[in-house]
Amino acid sequence: MLVLTGAGVSAESGVPTFRDANGLWESHPIEQVATPEGFDADPRLVWRFYSERRRKAKTVQPNPGHLALAEAEERMGDRFLLVTQNVDGLHRRAGSRRLVEIHGSLFETRCSECGRAPFPDDREYLGEVPPCEECRARGRGGLLRPAVVWFGEVLDPAHLQRVSAFLEGARPERLVFLAVGTSGVVYPAAGLVHQARDAGGEAWLVNAEPADNARAFHRFVQGPSGTVLPGLFDWA
Repeated sequence: MLVLTGAGVSAESGVPTFRDANGLWESHPIEQVATPEGFDADPRLVWRFYSERRRKAKTVQPNPGHLALAEAEERMGDRFLLVTQNVDGLHRRAGSRRLVEIHGSLFETRCSECGRAPFPDDREYLGEVPPCEECRARGRGGLLRPAVVWFGEVLDPAHLQRVSAFLEGARPERLVFLAVGTSGVVYPAAGLVHQARDAGGEAWLVNAEPADNARAFHRFVQGPSGTVLPGLFDWA
């Protein structure tokens, strides 16, 4: 089973979606806080924004939908892979381990300049922008930034390859693709349903409202994921 989760799953735990109908994230234009250009222009503003997101994410808990997915992974083992667009870490806290965080993690940090790998970090930077220690040791001026994928940035090819390898190794007669809490708008995640169907899989959608790509699914179950998923996985 390949599962894709989006913001709707986290929203049921009380995680703000941040982006509203006017294209603003907590009163800030997206260009200011979620793009490389915004970071270059005002890294302190970006870090204040993401520090607040870190603070709020620490106050919420995984909901029954998160827990049901973790339990499904426990039963299915290597036949299960969870791909999430969410950066809040709730799937990990629920116990998910076969997990691909394609948009990065709110609780990881990386350098804005060098090739330093992302590292765990839940600190809140409300003052000076943290420098990259490895850059500083080499006489460079790299700054640390949240390890999330911003608008205009590409996804990690290794993450996409892991998903493709899972689909290639799945048996068509047993492959199920499940999308939960997604808008069906953001690509390439929104295209996973087509990849799964091309691999012979059966596609299910669980959403509070029909997704933009709902017609691509074989079955649609409407309702909150925290209510639907525990019953949907009531097998084995």
